[in-house]
Order: sequence, then structure tokens, then C-alpha cells
Amino acid sequence: MQNNYEPALVPPPPLKFTLHQWHLNNRHRFRCSEAQQELADRLLNESKRVCELSTETVRDNKLETDHRLKEKIEDIEFRKKELLRIRKEVLFEIDALLIYKERIMDALSSVKKNALVICEKCLIFREHRLGIDLVCDEVDTELLKECDVVKGAENLLVRILEQTQEQIRRLKATLYYMDHELEDKENNLRIDKHNLTLKETSLNLSIYHGISRLDPSTIELNEWEMQTNNNIIAASKEVNGARPLRCYIDTIIKQAVDDLIGQKSATDGAFRRRIEETKETKMKLELQHSEIMRQAADMKQNITRIEQSIADKECYLALAHTRLGNRCQRPGLELTRDLVETNLVKEVHDLREVVSKLQATMFEAQASLRYLLKTQIQIEEDINVKTNTLKIDEVDCMTLRQSMDYHAY
Repeated sequence: MQNNYEPALVPPPPLKFTLHQWHLNNRHRFRCSEAQQELADRLLNESKRVCELSTETVRDNKLETDHRLKEKIEDIEFRKKELLRIRKEVLFEIDALLIYKERIMDALSSVKKNALVICEKCLIFREHRLGIDLVCDEVDTELLKECDVVKGAENLLVRILEQTQEQIRRLKATLYYMDHELEDKENNLRIDKHNLTLKETSLNLSIYHGISRLDPSTIELNEWEMQTNNNIIAASKEVNGARPLRCYIDTIIKQAVDDLIGQKSATDGAFRRRIEETKETKMKLELQHSEIMRQAADMKQNITRIEQSIADKECYLALAHTRLGNRCQRPGLELTRDLVETNLVKEVHDLREVVSKLQATMFEAQASLRYLLKTQIQIEEDINVKTNTLKIDEVDCMTLRQSMDYHAY
């Protein structure tokens, strides 16, 4: 039976070095150790220097950053103060223009809803004059002119109102941009003031490990400064434009009111002259009416007297006729043309002429009376016309015109 086994592996004997190699190895170890020590000393010194330098650099950087933050805060506060100053002026101009706008609207309302309506009503009232008094006189001319003046003042006030509204809109737009910038600067100021209070030992500090940039600012400093300057310049421009506008509004309102007052005085003067003229004419007509009535009464009495005279003459004529008729009954030769008959015939002839003249006179008196009565009626109609005209001009129109009150609003 054969034994199956592997032969045992015997390691070779260790390699032996020479004494020279031993000395060389020791010297190499010494040199490496010394080199590492020198390197470590240099690294220690360099690390100390780097740490001291980095500490100084970090401290200097923080001081520089703090200084820049203070400068930035002062710059923001200065610009904010300038914006607030010009914003105060803008607000003052907006408030002032709003007051001026109310003045213009009051003036426009007074002119449009009061003056023009009154002038047009006066023209309509005067269309109800009667007869010959429905004449295109000085009052009509002045009223039409006053309507034109009122419409011109209205158009002028409408234009200046539109300019005022546009200026207010521009000021409010400027105020909007300024408020937006002030809000941004306030937030910026809050952030930088907070950053200025932070120290390296503050709590809640953290290191950012994101991939987005922590300095996304793309606006240059000159652009930032220019934005504020542009807003201040634009606001100053609008303020400087609003101030002369207020002076212009004062001038326009004064001019419009002066024109309206002047034309109102001219129209009122024409009314007064026309009323005085109408009163004078009416008084003359009333005096004439009284005289006509007196003459008509006298003429009636005259006609009555003529009629009585004719009646009296007819009695004498009847007497003469009766006498002639009685003498026609004389007998024979007694029926002679004697002086009695001749005188009776002459008496009849004369009486007929007298009666004829009296009748002609009576016809003229009756015709005159008719004309007097007709004239009386015409004068009464004229007096009524003048009374109606006086009511329209003095009562209706002048009373209505008393409510026309122009002032500087």
C-alpha cells in the first residue's frame, strides 16, 4: 500500500545583508528623518505665517466690507432723503393741483349750469314779448354776446381742466415710481443694516452649498445712481411744470371771471337802459291815454251837444214848416208872397243849412270819437305790451340774473 502525501515546503533561509549595507541603510534613515523634520519645521512656520496672514486678510476684508456697507448705507440714506424731499414737493403739488382742479370744476359748473342756462332762459323769455316790442334790441345783442362769452369761458376752463388732470396724472405717475424706488431702498437699507450688525460669532450663520451664484447682481453702480437721479430729475421737472400751471390757472380763472363780469355788466346795463326806456315810453303812453280819454269824453259831450242843437233846430224848422203850411190855407188874394212868407222861406232855408252844418260837424265829431276810441284801444294795447315787456325784462330776466355770481372760486 502506497502512502499519498505532499512533501513539506521549507522556506529558504533569509537573505543576509552585509555590514556595509547596514551602515548605508542607517545613514539613509537618518537623512530621511532629518529631511522630514526640516520639512515639518518649514511647514509649521509656513502654516503659522499663512494662518496669521489669513486672519489679518479676513479681518481686513471684514473691516473693508463693513466700511463699504456703512458707505452704502449712508449713500442709500442720502438718496432716500433726497427722494423723500422731492416726494414731499410732489405731494404738495398734487394736493395744490387737486384744490385748483376743484376751483376749475366749480367755475365750470357755475358757468355751464348757471350762467349759460340763465342767458338762454333770458333769450327764451324775451321771445314772449308782444307786438312791436318783439324787436332785436341792444339787450338781445348783449345776451347773444354773453352766451358767446360764457361758451368761450367754458371751453377755456375745459381745456385748462384737461391740462390740470394731465399734470396730476404725471405727478402721480412720478410719485408711483418714487414710492417704488423708496420701497426698494428701504428693503436694501434693512438688509445692509442687518448685514452690518452680523459678526463672525453671530448665530444662525451658514455656509452656502448651492450651485446658483450668490452674487446675481447685473446692474452697474452708475445705473443704480442714474435711476435715482432720473427719478429726482423727472420729479423736479414735473414739480417745476406744476408751479407755473397753478399761476396759469389763476390767470385763466381771473381772465374768464373778468370777461364774464364785464359782459354781465354790459348786459345788465343794456337791460337797465331798455327797462328805463320802456318805462318812459309806457309813462308817455299812459299820459297820452289819459289825454285821449279826456278828449273822447269831451267829444262825446260835444256830440251830445250837437245832437241837442240839431234837435233844437228841428223844432224851429218844424215851426217854420207849420207856419208855411198854415199860410198855404189863406183864401184868394190873401195867398200872396209877402214879407212873412219870404222870411219864413228864408228861415227854412237857413235852418236847413244850419242843420246840415250841424250834422256834418256831428259826423266829423263821431268819426273823431271813433278814431279817439280806436287810438285809446291801440294805446291800451301798447301799454299792455310795454307792461308785458317790463315784466319779462325787469321781473323775469333781471330777477333771474341776480343769481349770476362770478368770483375767483
